[in-house]
Amino acid sequence: MAKTKILFITHEMSPFLELTKISEITRQLPQAMQEKGFEIRILMPRFGNINERRNRLHEVIRLSGLNIVVDNNDNPLIIKVASLPAARMQVYFLDNEDYFQRKKVFRDENGEFFNDNNERSVFFCKGALETVKKLGWSPDVVHCHGWFSALVPAYLKTTYKDDPTFKGAKVMYSLYNEEFSGTLGDKYREIAPEGALTKEDVATYGDGSYVNIYKGALDFTDVAVVAEEGVNPAILAYAKEKGVQVFEPNGDEDYEAFSDLFDQFAPVEEESTV
Repeated sequence: MAKTKILFITHEMSPFLELTKISEITRQLPQAMQEKGFEIRILMPRFGNINERRNRLHEVIRLSGLNIVVDNNDNPLIIKVASLPAARMQVYFLDNEDYFQRKKVFRDENGEFFNDNNERSVFFCKGALETVKKLGWSPDVVHCHGWFSALVPAYLKTTYKDDPTFKGAKVMYSLYNEEFSGTLGDKYREIAPEGALTKEDVATYGDGSYVNIYKGALDFTDVAVVAEEGVNPAILAYAKEKGVQVFEPNGDEDYEAFSDLFDQFAPVEEESTV
């Protein structure tokens, strides 16, 4: 049986950016799955506080050059890559001067959410899927981590549903205790629609609050992973209400259970007619 191909999409990963528990899990889980024979790819934003020289990032010319439309504006997408030799893994970084080249990640010097975090998230989610298309690599599972990737499930189940790169791909969304104050505002869902994704589809994302963002993602998720303790009860209740499969590993390093889970989505090999 062919091994599942897994795409990890995250806004942070150790050692490049360490903000929350997400960075630890997205560093260890992909490596553990790769060591079990799964084929993986990892995508994240190239935030301005990620040191290119120290982490040896370099541009991938063949993948760069796309323009991602956000709020009717074209935004150039630059793709960079770095290797983790000890893990034999490569990480692809999505870069854009306006959205990511700033010293702070999500909040300004006064601790306030950047006003354009909604646009930045939309850019990243769209850009991630377009990058995978350009890679010419078709994942069986797309595993999203963090609120910044919350529109990826919606795009996959609508706009990219019949795209050959993603057709049949299952969506996993990890649930974290990353609650933040404030919201991304109504603009988040207003600028999200793209192709087959309509305003009605993204209604659950509401005002762009932490809880509503997670609920919106769960509307389009096949498997919700309880990644740490303290996840808002309203989010877990919503997952069960929507009939989403809820996976609760026995700790961060329950890699056998993760392996069994990913094996459920292994591609079916066609029988030879010879």
